[in-house]
Amino acid sequence: MAASREDHTETAAERDLEERTEVAAGTMGQRGVPLVGEWVRRRTPRTQKPVYPKMSFGTWMRRLGWRHVIAILGVIFALYPVMYIISTSISGSNNLANASFIPTSFDLSVYRELFSNPSLTPFMTWLRNSWIVSLSAAAVTVALAAMAAYAFSRFRFRGRRVGLLTLLLVQIFPQFLAFVAILLIMIEIGEVFPAIGLNTLTGLMLVYLGGAIGFNTFLIKGFMDSIPSSLDESARVDGAGQGVIFWKIILPLSRPILAVIFIITFINLFSEFLLARTLLTSTENFTYAVGLQLFASADFAQRWGLLSAAAVVGAAPIVITFLVAQRAIISGLTGGAVKG
Repeated sequence: MAASREDHTETAAERDLEERTEVAAGTMGQRGVPLVGEWVRRRTPRTQKPVYPKMSFGTWMRRLGWRHVIAILGVIFALYPVMYIISTSISGSNNLANASFIPTSFDLSVYRELFSNPSLTPFMTWLRNSWIVSLSAAAVTVALAAMAAYAFSRFRFRGRRVGLLTLLLVQIFPQFLAFVAILLIMIEIGEVFPAIGLNTLTGLMLVYLGGAIGFNTFLIKGFMDSIPSSLDESARVDGAGQGVIFWKIILPLSRPILAVIFIITFINLFSEFLLARTLLTSTENFTYAVGLQLFASADFAQRWGLLSAAAVVGAAPIVITFLVAQRAIISGLTGGAVKG
């Protein structure tokens, strides 16, 4: 009886609240707003938070804990050499005898020497060369790969499938396997066109283009396949040609994957060593990676402090760029995974 009386009272209260809500809303008064909100709150069922059963430490470790342990060990394994390099760079010493994981002193003398003595250590020249070559090669790679991907994605021609398979097959073999042949080709080209031959930044950039376009074309093609072809058909109805469709429709929609390709290509080329060391012979044309190798050679008497400082200065912009753009990189790489 008591339960039925409470249900009857609650029903009468809700009916009275509905009548007051209708009257207040019909008069367009300000009182209708809180009444409607109160009525919605009463009519909406409350969702309870899920209650998970408590697990013992052994159960938690078997189900979830081992993943955390592996993740922590991976982070420590990745950060250990980075922290060691930073510690060495601020120790103020050019040898590894005083280096340690935890720095015992804070001295920026090697950083001052790195920037204040360009005749002895032309670090800024090497860094500038790397930025010029990497940015130029990455930009040209994105442009050429985008045009090639558009052709493979939208056109149907004889040899299309064979061409795609050939691009993937070529990428199986690393580019440095052919560095002897590349060296001989650059020597021959330098005899005819010295500006793009051996020991030139332009020649090095052209070599980089040959090894970066293939796989990037395949990635961009997968992203362009996810763009509806109905957009192309609508543009053709309005009289647009292939060039307008590519530049005004497809290219703007493919901006996420183009940004990803540019960033990844730039990072890879900025740290490339083998081809740059083979094709560049003069110190003033060395790139960043090749220049760092000189700090550990006889020319600079194995100056490990300068090597660590140069590594930190050169890697800082790359790390910051990657951390800022990591969400865009992930979204751009996964954007072409689903077609539709």
